[in-house]
Amino acid sequence: MSDQPYGFILHAHTKPEKSAEFEALFRAYVEPSRAEPGCIEYHMLRDQQDPSLFIFYEIWQSQAHLDVHSALPHMQRFFEQRMDYLSRDFDIRRIDMLSASSANR
Repeated sequence: MSDQPYGFILHAHTKPEKSAEFEALFRAYVEPSRAEPGCIEYHMLRDQQDPSLFIFYEIWQSQAHLDVHSALPHMQRFFEQRMDYLSRDFDIRRIDMLSASSANR
């Protein structure tokens, strides 16, 4: 697998009535995702002004590592059912990691 870091910020706009369910679902995924090979950073955030907006900040060692994560059964299941939770599809922005990971401080 390549050593080229792959990072992105993902905005998940949930249906207001599904926000609590979405949060509970993804809170359970944070620690297991962080423990996966190739995970450098994995953060789940919630907007204070719009509680239906969740933001994910992820850095993976490579696109291939992210592909392995995305292919896990629970992630595939969520992706297929995502519009049950979301008011619109994900907004994903690729980012370049310009500083060292917080784990390397």
